[in-house]
Amino acid sequence: MIRLTPEILLQAYAAGIFPMAESADDPELFWVDPKRRGVLPLDGLHVPRRLRRVLRRGVFMVRVDSAFEAVMRGCAEASEMRPTTWINDEIVRLYTALFTRGAAHSVECWHDGELVGGLYGVSLGAAFFGESMFSRVSDASKIALVHLVARLRLGGYRLLDSQFVTPHLAQFGCIEISRARYHRLLAQALRQRAVFVRDLPAGLSVEAAAGAGMEAGGAAALHSSSVTS
Repeated sequence: MIRLTPEILLQAYAAGIFPMAESADDPELFWVDPKRRGVLPLDGLHVPRRLRRVLRRGVFMVRVDSAFEAVMRGCAEASEMRPTTWINDEIVRLYTALFTRGAAHSVECWHDGELVGGLYGVSLGAAFFGESMFSRVSDASKIALVHLVARLRLGGYRLLDSQFVTPHLAQFGCIEISRARYHRLLAQALRQRAVFVRDLPAGLSVEAAAGAGMEAGGAAALHSSSVTS
């Protein structure tokens, strides 16, 4: 069996596929290339009004790339809502190796000095591949997602791949597209360069940076984005 390397992993993402494990206890990985792909358009984001209030109150301290492996371990935790996960030790090894190369990033929510939620993903060209997220307190992963979109927009990214559409992501405007359409968008994004922005410019709110001004029902406007081209 060929041992995967960070280089092989990046080549797989460039080809539109990604690895998963059957469970956290299963050491084997398999490749996934969904017939229908989840993407979150970056030229507008639907953030529910209640969550915008949480953003403005500054409930969480948001950091980037300060606890990447801890975020992965958090995503691998079992919970009542998610009794099993697919993140095994091999996944942790591979993605922490990508992180040390600058090809993977985490967005973290902290409260009273503790990591309470966040997400991580892979960066390649002007595409970002969201891998997983977790919350130990209400709204933490949602706030991390809004902060991620803000940084991707500022950094010139063209594609945010969510892999699949879940109810959690659908509320933000995540849509499902065909495999062929996804591969076209991926090819376009890989031809461009982007920079992962760690710190928002002084005076710029995360809502403004993320394009998060729409009310409920406004998500339909997202379908006029570059994702539809």
